Amino acid sequence: YRATYTAFDGASIAPQLIETTDFRRFRISQLAGPAAQNKGMALFPRRVGGRYVALSRWDRENNAIATSVDGVWWGDARTLQTPSRPWELLQLGNCGSPVETEAGWIVLTHGVGPMRQYCIGAMLLDLEDPSKIIGRTEEPLLVPTAEESSGYVPNVVYSCGGMIHNELVVIPYAMSDVATSFATVEL
Repeated sequence: YRATYTAFDGASIAPQLIETTDFRRFRISQLAGPAAQNKGMALFPRRVGGRYVALSRWDRENNAIATSVDGVWWGDARTLQTPSRPWELLQLGNCGSPVETEAGWIVLTHGVGPMRQYCIGAMLLDLEDPSKIIGRTEEPLLVPTAEESSGYVPNVVYSCGGMIHNELVVIPYAMSDVATSFATVEL
């Protein structure tokens, strides 16, 4: 089992890889290469075309896609999605690993718009060539409500991934860094 997370030592951030075979012992290593920069490295749950695939936000503003032979060294990232909607004009990012469906890979995204408001959207990527976007939401799936807009980090709804259950996309999300909730969207 492999997962990524963002490590922070108080001064700098680095994407890390955590691996285990038994959930008792874990091996942690730093991801390397040009695509393994900043926050937002999210692994696809399986190899595609024999290669490891990950979402990356190496440039801090756009969603990108990268591949790797060994899952540790990540070469150049290719820009996948740039801000184009009002609710994501300042910055884009992924909300964790894609979810595989028959129609394609569902990727939950976060967008930062005016007044530093974080919203959650989605896009659908091709199963065999995830560098191809099939579609994306015109409007966000989740926008901070008045109750979710005050807290340690105001105006933020943020997720680290979703799952599918009974034809629903279940989205756990944080509200202004003070509480957690769940939303569901029909698949």
